[in-house]
Amino acid sequence: MAYVKTIYYPYEKIAAIAANFLSKYHPADNYPTPIEEIIEFQLRMDIIPIPGLHKAFDVDGFLSSDLSSISVDLDLSESRPGRYRFTLAHEVGHSVLHHELYKQNKFSNIDNWRKFVASFPKDQYSWVEWHANVFAGLVLVPPAQLAKRYKYHAKQVKRLNIDNPEVALEAVSRFLAEDFVVSAEVIKRRLEKDRLV
Repeated sequence: MAYVKTIYYPYEKIAAIAANFLSKYHPADNYPTPIEEIIEFQLRMDIIPIPGLHKAFDVDGFLSSDLSSISVDLDLSESRPGRYRFTLAHEVGHSVLHHELYKQNKFSNIDNWRKFVASFPKDQYSWVEWHANVFAGLVLVPPAQLAKRYKYHAKQVKRLNIDNPEVALEAVSRFLAEDFVVSAEVIKRRLEKDRLV
């Protein structure tokens, strides 16, 4: 394995990269973002479901070093669509933001991938994962669409006369999670980052 060194991207830079990605691969700008179709038909990458991947290796998915495929836990693809979609978008984030790292470090199986991950200095690995998480959140929940749908659902929930703001926010987050087919956690992070709550 080559020595791993990466750069830190600030949030604004990742947001610009995610916006460019969406304008190129999903100009229709509707929701939910068709991440699976973008991967298979536009990026021409294979999605490889692997039974028991998470149970055996404690990972939901990983990107091949040649950037040609994303391996993902089979259970996610069958029973947890929000987590599945986020995992795919996260791995696409690595291919967009960290392609040079992957190309410099060849690995053909999960054991070699784990050695690749272990070769990162701890602080740099946390950056790399944060980069991919931010990218995934922005691609699956684009800011303009989030603002529109938040406004819509906030009005709907307001009509229910819910006195507790936390309960109202929980309801709005649940509706948004259904709209964008992501977890409520992803929605909460995006709402906070976009200062909608």
